[in-house]
Amino acid sequence: METVRFEELNISEELNRAIRDMGFEETTPIQAQAIPHILEGKDVIGQAQTGTGKTASFGIPILEMVDPQDQNLQALVLCPTRELAIQVAEEIRKLGKYLQGIKLLPIYGGQPIERQIRSLKKGVQIIIGTPGRVMDHMRRKTLKLDKVKMVVLDEADEMLNMGFREDIETILKDMPKTRQTVLFSATMPKEILEIAKAHQNNPEIVKVVHKELTVPSIEQYYFEVKEKNKFEILTRLIDMYNPKLALIFCNTKKKVDELVSDLQGRGYFADGLHGDMKQSLRDRVMNSFRNGNIEILIATDVAARGIDVDDVEIVINYDVPQDEEYYVHRIGRTGRAGRSGKAFTFVVGKEIYKLKDIQRYTKTKILHQQVPSLNDVEEAKMEILIENIKNIIENEDLSKQIKIAERLLEEDYTAIDLAAALLKMTMRKETEEEIDFDFEDTGSEPGMVRLFMNIGRKQNVRARDIVGAIAGETGLSGKLIGTIDVYDKYTFVEVPKEYAKDVLKIMNNAQIKGKPINVEPANKKR
Repeated sequence: METVRFEELNISEELNRAIRDMGFEETTPIQAQAIPHILEGKDVIGQAQTGTGKTASFGIPILEMVDPQDQNLQALVLCPTRELAIQVAEEIRKLGKYLQGIKLLPIYGGQPIERQIRSLKKGVQIIIGTPGRVMDHMRRKTLKLDKVKMVVLDEADEMLNMGFREDIETILKDMPKTRQTVLFSATMPKEILEIAKAHQNNPEIVKVVHKELTVPSIEQYYFEVKEKNKFEILTRLIDMYNPKLALIFCNTKKKVDELVSDLQGRGYFADGLHGDMKQSLRDRVMNSFRNGNIEILIATDVAARGIDVDDVEIVINYDVPQDEEYYVHRIGRTGRAGRSGKAFTFVVGKEIYKLKDIQRYTKTKILHQQVPSLNDVEEAKMEILIENIKNIIENEDLSKQIKIAERLLEEDYTAIDLAAALLKMTMRKETEEEIDFDFEDTGSEPGMVRLFMNIGRKQNVRARDIVGAIAGETGLSGKLIGTIDVYDKYTFVEVPKEYAKDVLKIMNNAQIKGKPINVEPANKKR
């Protein structure tokens, strides 16, 4: 898949800056093909689905074309639904945030028309609207199309399915014949071609050909999640499956950096790859991943092209990819060399429609799964332990250990007693009687216990490091952790009383910032 970076296109620095802020590194296939033609003023027919980045395909040329000194309407985008109109308007606003003097307005049914009329009277250069509401304004003479330079029909097939053909024809006839007409549609039925023939001038046809996906060894699943819960679910998946190597994909460089920081804060061996990194650093990160020194690699689609590692057991799409073909490239990083692999995708809200497009074009089934609970994580860890035990029994020399076991059996212990005791040692779980901590007077809030840690500012520790370490090691939600006071050489942290004993036991075997720590109940005097 040939790629084009936005910097290679003939677009202004203000737009490039906004694109960098949004975290995108390179164009999607539809953007790479459509943007140059539209920038040249040509009419375009683009065949592309939702989620392929088509909004930027016409949004960038519109923003380049509009004259901020001219208060007349210069560009009109027609969308089938109010939801799409709002979404398109938001994206074009983000793209144009560094451009001065450009006013944009979404107009759709369900919103008071008087408010739209007031905005239109002030002068608007770009309108994103539904056909019905645009027609309504035309009838009221509150919308004049005589100075329009570009019109875009977005999801044209959907507009026809909703019965908007007559409205579209009326709107197009009311514009100057010299205008530029751009049409995007997922399918190309006869009616679309008729509109193109009647209203476009020698259009360039842009079509993204999707490759089929046949990777039977990859199990594919998705979770419907809220954006704020993604990170917690990610850590549960990693803990459940305990992969030798895992690859996580994000759509932006900014998200890669955030995720690396958050995972490292919880003690995971993670690092990131994206296009802003120098080649020498990228090579170093890749070598660490190949050698297993990094177990989790977070990457953008651009940076992931050089990843050719056979032992990746899990791919996680932290963000749904912008383009169906990116999905194919992403999950193809696992299940290599005859091995099986798993691919998980996090889906937020309306992204479910993008996922359906991915399934349609890759001709594969992505199965819905319930978000794993903490109990699921514990059960999965138990299964991993059982498999490890079986592996040792079948493949290792246990003659010395068998002698010790026989000696204990002679002392009238059963094999079950012996196995259970050894499992308890392995799992490092101590009974309530083994350690008796005094939590009665630690100077904490009611229902909480104040703990002392022998680590502080001088070790570059911050409150979020403490939260990350406790949450990562114990599974306790960060929201339940109370007041944290970080001093030069030590820290106090409050945790709910019912979890205090577990936190103490687990954290005394943990490290923060690579340093072993000592944790104990605080004295009230401290």
